[in-house]
Amino acid sequence: MPSTPTPEPGRGEGLLERVIGASARNKFLVFILVIFAIAGGAWGLLRTPLDAIPDLSDVQVIVYTDWDGRSPDLVEDQITYPISTRFIAAPKVKFVRGESMFGKSFVYVIFQDGTDIYWARSRVIEYLNSVRGSLPEGVNPVIGPDATGVGWVFEYALVDESGRHNLADLRSFQDWNLRYALESVKGVAEVAPVGGFVKQYQVDLDPNKLVAYGIPLGDVVAKIRASNADVGGKIFEVGSTEYFVRGRGYITNVADIENIPLKVVNGTPVFVRNVGIVHLGPDLRRGVAELDGKGEVVGGIVVMRYGENALTVIDGVKKKLKEIESSLPEGVRVVPTYDRSDLIKQDSGQHMVVSISG
Repeated sequence: MPSTPTPEPGRGEGLLERVIGASARNKFLVFILVIFAIAGGAWGLLRTPLDAIPDLSDVQVIVYTDWDGRSPDLVEDQITYPISTRFIAAPKVKFVRGESMFGKSFVYVIFQDGTDIYWARSRVIEYLNSVRGSLPEGVNPVIGPDATGVGWVFEYALVDESGRHNLADLRSFQDWNLRYALESVKGVAEVAPVGGFVKQYQVDLDPNKLVAYGIPLGDVVAKIRASNADVGGKIFEVGSTEYFVRGRGYITNVADIENIPLKVVNGTPVFVRNVGIVHLGPDLRRGVAELDGKGEVVGGIVVMRYGENALTVIDGVKKKLKEIESSLPEGVRVVPTYDRSDLIKQDSGQHMVVSISG
């Protein structure tokens, strides 16, 4: 019987045999490649974003406009409709949806899948600049934060165990101190306040006194607005020393508003206190925040920026809260009420109930 010919080396070998042979002849190179592959895998494992809620939302930009006191049909005709029609012809726009309610307008501009979110936001700002001239005077549409519907990653409540601070004080601390500290954390798009009362200077005017003094309501508003400002002047020199001239007029307390002059009658000035009562009071609110059935609290919602790692953002927020713990008002502590990292790690946490009233 004829013998089977033996193939010469390098001929008739498959791809797998050649790869194995090359690897056997270059052991050091294979060792280096394996080390790089292991390092790359470890790097990818540590930096891969982990989240319990997959972000399947559309690429959208929300345009919000506030026009107090106007009916929904008026808001629809003069704000929502002009803005919505402007974005229909924008590039890569898939849908435009508008929503009008009492004193507020929302326009949702939804772009095609794969559109860069910041490119979309820049296009929205560009088109908004062209539509502002057709909107009512004083109306200023703004765009929402660069986040999606699943960006709500952390929530907390301010709890006063001493009883020294009311809801208005806690809300002021949240709006003017704590919020800005948390917004400095990398990956945080917004810290939305919930609950409490927003402090206002309120003037309760007496209509009979306005009529008696002959002062229109618009004049009172204009005088108060004009009085809340600083003005600057030039400088003058005295003895080779320069002095800056300025007028300080920012309102800092109730008495500043009470002493604003409105009119002069027979040489006697008429002040705001002569036609009404000035006091501090809460702004109108649409909802409350309640914790564990023990009463109202002030809270905040941390919204993650688009495309960020939820675990990294939450860890940064917790570190920032730890850093500013010593600067909290006496008797006040921050209680986490929702922590998505617990959900990601299959743990559980507290929950703050948010009630929205119409």
